[in-house]
Amino acid sequence: MIFKVVLVVLAFLMIYNLFRAGYMMNKNEKNKPPMSKYIGRRVIISGLIVLLMAIGILTGLITPNPKPF
Repeated sequence: MIFKVVLVVLAFLMIYNLFRAGYMMNKNEKNKPPMSKYIGRRVIISGLIVLLMAIGILTGLITPNPKPF
């Protein structure tokens, strides 16, 4: 159960960083942090989610749906 909660929290963090990067892109300030910082975080979190899902499937913590319908 905790494994799935961690995956959901990481997914929300990934979405938060996506919107934060969009906000920084539209902001008109000279001293703003670079947008690539948030995009980089999003890529790292996405990779971590994929890695954790693969580990979860291989260890049996997550069971994939055998039929997509």
